Amino acid sequence: MTTGSRPASDRSTDSLPPSSGLAIVKLVGPILRTVVLAGAVALSGVSVSDAQDRDGAAAQVEFGIKVAQRGLWQEAIYRWERASLLDPDYAPAWNNLGIAYEQAGSFDEALEAYEKALDLDPNNPVIQQNYDLFREINDRIQISR
Repeated sequence: MTTGSRPASDRSTDSLPPSSGLAIVKLVGPILRTVVLAGAVALSGVSVSDAQDRDGAAAQVEFGIKVAQRGLWQEAIYRWERASLLDPDYAPAWNNLGIAYEQAGSFDEALEAYEKALDLDPNNPVIQQNYDLFREINDRIQISR
């Protein structure tokens, strides 16, 4: 099977690698986690609320990946939509929404989600690959109609 013909269900729904600060935060206890998170976001200029939104969005994305791997695409869509509401600037949520919408046959929504993901993280090779594969397949469908 060629790379360009992989179905949406075979695409990478992996999240982006967490920044080193967030990886540390995930390994510490709840109290220390808040202190480390507050210190990390203070240095980055991001509010604690924004960091908590990102953390919540990341948790939704991870859960969505698990249910998608079990074929529960509607639940995955719900989780990734929630993630995109929690943190509208979280590219992995939009990328995964694109995959899920494509899987569901909602091609207009898939295109919008992929484009939003690319706008947020234009140098991410996983997002670019998923978008390119979607466009290739979607363009073929449009030509055959």
